[in-house]
Amino acid sequence: MATAGDCPFEPSVWGDFFVTYTPPASPLSEERMRERVNQLKGAVRRVFEVSKASATDATKLVDTLQHFGVEHYFREEIDAALSRIRDEEPMFASSNNLHIIALRFRLLRQHGIWVSADVFDKFRDGTGDFSMSLCNSPRGLLSLYNAAHMATPEETALDDAIAFTRRHLEAMKSKLMSPLVKQVARALDIPLPRIGRRLETRHYIAEYELEEEHDPTLLELARLDFELVRLLHLKELSELCLWWRDLYNGCKLPYARDRMVEMYFWDCGVIHEEENSHARIVFVKTFALISLTDDTYDVHGTLEDCQKFNECIQRWHESAASMVPGYLRTLYLRTLKGFQDFEDMLDPSEKYRICYVKRGYKMIIEIYFKEATWLHQGYVPSFKEHVEFTRVSSGLPMLIPVLLMGLGSVPTYKETFEWALNMPDMVLASGEVGRFLNDLTSYKVGKRKKDVASTLECYMEEHDATGEEAFAAVTRMKELAWRRINRACLEMDPALLRPAQFAVVDLARSMEFIYLGGSRDAYTFGSNLKDSVTSLFLKPVVPA
Repeated sequence: MATAGDCPFEPSVWGDFFVTYTPPASPLSEERMRERVNQLKGAVRRVFEVSKASATDATKLVDTLQHFGVEHYFREEIDAALSRIRDEEPMFASSNNLHIIALRFRLLRQHGIWVSADVFDKFRDGTGDFSMSLCNSPRGLLSLYNAAHMATPEETALDDAIAFTRRHLEAMKSKLMSPLVKQVARALDIPLPRIGRRLETRHYIAEYELEEEHDPTLLELARLDFELVRLLHLKELSELCLWWRDLYNGCKLPYARDRMVEMYFWDCGVIHEEENSHARIVFVKTFALISLTDDTYDVHGTLEDCQKFNECIQRWHESAASMVPGYLRTLYLRTLKGFQDFEDMLDPSEKYRICYVKRGYKMIIEIYFKEATWLHQGYVPSFKEHVEFTRVSSGLPMLIPVLLMGLGSVPTYKETFEWALNMPDMVLASGEVGRFLNDLTSYKVGKRKKDVASTLECYMEEHDATGEEAFAAVTRMKELAWRRINRACLEMDPALLRPAQFAVVDLARSMEFIYLGGSRDAYTFGSNLKDSVTSLFLKPVVPA
């Protein structure tokens, strides 16, 4: 591994910890947990039958299952429940329960079902402002705050809801009781529709039992499922750390970040389910290869080195290895081998997917070279030109087909890959979320000397703006990018919606946590993630 003197980045927080780590024995065997999970799934399906009598109960049930990260077990039941919840609009329209109205609004929109924001007009006073009486319902305020973050670009009226609820939640936060105070604090950092599902589940399991109305069956299912998935994650992480140690030591690029644990944590924030093990492995290994290349272009390679590496990636053949600079030859060959391994993992009917992933990989290396050219020539692009290129170099657009390639349980037809690589606005918006968060962080914590000009710097140059003015402008553009994602989900072909949400929405969510609104870079500075890694992988949730 690289030493502190070789590398401009801090060393790995974890070293080989997960290679040798053996989790303590669980109070229940894995076989017994699986048997019990199957029993509980049957019990929850019966709860769905009972909830048919009440659209309000169905709304709460779907929300709880989503919080617990087990909604994939009940897709048919949830789809049927959402149809009923949508069709019961007259009943909800007559209700004055802000929490339930906002909860319905958020859930339906998250599942691609349009609901008018007019449903909140009844909660305004004669002046058009939201009524101060809403402050008597902190849970209702929180639900409205989260729901309003499902706004589309045109819905400026929901800006009022966000400003009103945020102001009053901030003011009352110190007076709230647990678990609501913790839920409010999390939402003020990252609104619920934008927080990683796995992280939210970890928190919610600990909080749900404190709710006045909680279902022990749902809680037991959530705990057992979380534990089974956690144990699988530990196995995967151990194997990936071994793979990474071989890759990192073999490539001998001591200037690159040593961040396998952080990569895997990031990955689990996107796809955590057992059924998506294959997708996680492919995602992390691709992420690892691109991270080594990214650091080469950013902190070490000459322009000539970057140009030769780019040319060879575009050729994509072992015969080109002799053209690659010597210190990058192993990385080049391991990249080709890695993608061949990915193809070998696919069933014959799925092998077409690899060509789309290669296209995405070649595209991002081309963009990296473009940025390297800017840097070496001292070129500061216009703000528009910068965004057009660097929203792709954020990595999200390239990683979307990578995720789709591994999602065996989700329909990923050729049309889906074509959709992703044609860069529709939803994909570009996700890239902007990643780019803007990265650059907001660079402004707050400082950027490396060899980094290309950021979006904030280009904005400052073009608009003769201060750093704080540029920070505010880019923050607004990040919000607009999220709203474009929301709009795309509502306009999307239902056949594309589920895989697109996996690959686009959850990737963008993961960026929100890694960069925490532009206040940190928890990938470059892995110590920022240590507590979260510990919570997600090392702490059981099943009572002893």
